[in-house]
Amino acid sequence: MTTPFPFTAVVGQDDLRLALLLNAVSPAVGGVLVRGEKGTAKSTAVRALSALLPRVAVVPGCRFSCDPAAPDPSCPDGPHRTGEGAERPARMVELPVGASEDRLVGALDIERALAEGVKAFEPGLLADAHRGILYVDEVNLLHDHLVDLLLDAAAMGASYVEREGVSVRHAARFLLVGTMNPEEGELRPQLLDRFGLTVEVAASREPDQRVEVVRRRLAYDDDPGAFAARWAGEEAAVRQRIVAARELLPRVRLGDGALRQIAATCAAFEVDGMRADIVMARTATALAAWAGRTEVLAEDVRQAALLALPHRRRRNPFDAPGLDEDRLDETLEQFSGEDEDEGDDDPDPGPEGPGGGGGQPAPDGGPEDDGGAAAPPENGAGGQPQPSGGQEQPATRAAEPFRTKVLSVPGVGEGAAGRRSRARTEHGRTTGARRPRGALTKLHLAATVLAAAPHQRARGRSGPGLVVRRDDLRQATREGREGNLVLFVVDASGSMAARQRMSAVKGAVLSLLLDAYQRRDKVGLVTFRGSAADLALPPTSSVDAAAVRLESLPTGGRTPLAAGLLKAHEALRVERLRDPARRPLVVVVTDGRATGGPEPVALAGRAARLFAAEGVASVVVDCESGPVRLGLAGRLAGDLGGTAVTLDELRADSIAGLVRDVQGTSRRAA
Repeated sequence: MTTPFPFTAVVGQDDLRLALLLNAVSPAVGGVLVRGEKGTAKSTAVRALSALLPRVAVVPGCRFSCDPAAPDPSCPDGPHRTGEGAERPARMVELPVGASEDRLVGALDIERALAEGVKAFEPGLLADAHRGILYVDEVNLLHDHLVDLLLDAAAMGASYVEREGVSVRHAARFLLVGTMNPEEGELRPQLLDRFGLTVEVAASREPDQRVEVVRRRLAYDDDPGAFAARWAGEEAAVRQRIVAARELLPRVRLGDGALRQIAATCAAFEVDGMRADIVMARTATALAAWAGRTEVLAEDVRQAALLALPHRRRRNPFDAPGLDEDRLDETLEQFSGEDEDEGDDDPDPGPEGPGGGGGQPAPDGGPEDDGGAAAPPENGAGGQPQPSGGQEQPATRAAEPFRTKVLSVPGVGEGAAGRRSRARTEHGRTTGARRPRGALTKLHLAATVLAAAPHQRARGRSGPGLVVRRDDLRQATREGREGNLVLFVVDASGSMAARQRMSAVKGAVLSLLLDAYQRRDKVGLVTFRGSAADLALPPTSSVDAAAVRLESLPTGGRTPLAAGLLKAHEALRVERLRDPARRPLVVVVTDGRATGGPEPVALAGRAARLFAAEGVASVVVDCESGPVRLGLAGRLAGDLGGTAVTLDELRADSIAGLVRDVQGTSRRAA
């Protein structure tokens, strides 16, 4: 068995360690979401926590970790008698991003259930994680159907497995810990709110601290056992402190003054719902217990706010999480009680140990760092190489986003689950039945009965039960929705900057990005101006990264439309090798006025016909304005084999239709 890296040997990351320890003291806090760049000890700290958790008493032989003092009356392995049990270490169960539904919730043998009436159930990861830790690395990449199951289990404290009327239930209460890199996309708001606390982590910029990180890691890799033995004393001390804090927790008093501060803070920062108030109260209580106190102080409320509120203040995926600490201090001082210390600007949540700092680092991609003002990018706005030709104009701000029409890819795909285009998926409406390929996951009951019925006499059926064999089983085929790759090809030339159109154009693209976020798409961004095109953002799940690139996009110069289309075509070719099942949708945002070089319009037409020849779904957002219109965007849409919409028609509340497929009628007929 691999020796884990000691929790107390993690260098720095005080907020991360404190949040994990508070959940160890009080699992009711609701788990931790750890956001940060790669290589910042996120996974190392989480995996090390399990070794510090107190041992768990379980019913011997129970696969669902029932508590012998209060066994689950509906446990599939029950009923159990109340009495003494066996102790085992607390488990940390890892949920792979690509896990199947059966692996998460468990599998039910449908063949035995139908033929023998036996509930033959194989527990899943939720059963293994009961009364322990469920850890999801890259939780933001988890498929939607698994997120739904996690939400249900977290809300009800139980997992239900149902197959055609056969149901199994078992308890599933666990500490949910997720780690994520924000550059790879954001979490669904429903799952984000289920995490009690969130912390932002970043690599230290202090050379001495970085040296110590490397020194400890090398020592651990050379001899994990010896390294762990060096830290055994510190590990034991923290373990004992967790036990003491758990015993003290029921005696901690949360006074009316602290409650008023909690309520006032949540109201001041306009968080949705009441879960934030409850999580803050539980966190402040756990902080007091961790500090060895029986009274919640203002410093506990402050630290609780810094851990529980940043991720609950976001209104859209482009808002960076964070908290205005000056405003927080003003609110706490305004509602401070008479017995509270109002002059403590640097509260210490407890005795020596993790948890000294509560501040959040600057949001990823923000303009500031520890040194103050940011240095200007070396290669121009957004750090992107600057194409030549024409005078560059400063970046304009995007107009307010709006709700867009649904742009979908025609046909039926088989890509990753999402919310845009029709696809054959594991979830959705049932459209037919087929023989299962591998394990049966979704039984089509009627088709199974029809397949078994003609053979009942030959199989010697004598009772009321149906004699079912494996060859009779039929898998339900279902149709749902998939996420697509939405590749934006944005014209940033001088003609787009004229008449202040770029603000409206950026607002439209931002609206489409919001729509892509809601529909679980991957996005990419190609821009063209001057004499060249640039892949400003390779295809990614991070929609907010695309928004950042868009905001800093400068304009000016000629319109190398052909170069932009060819760059997009190359980006699709590369992405098709990486993810062949994900169908692309190309959104070209331009007025169609190709300039520069010999025969620019004809060259753009030839580049566009490459997309048409490959059947790539496309739409042109026509940005031409003014009384005189040349109709070049419409001609481009024809060459692409797609359709054109104006900026006004893109709005969902316009009268131009509710849903617009992105290929023309002739291609749909084909």
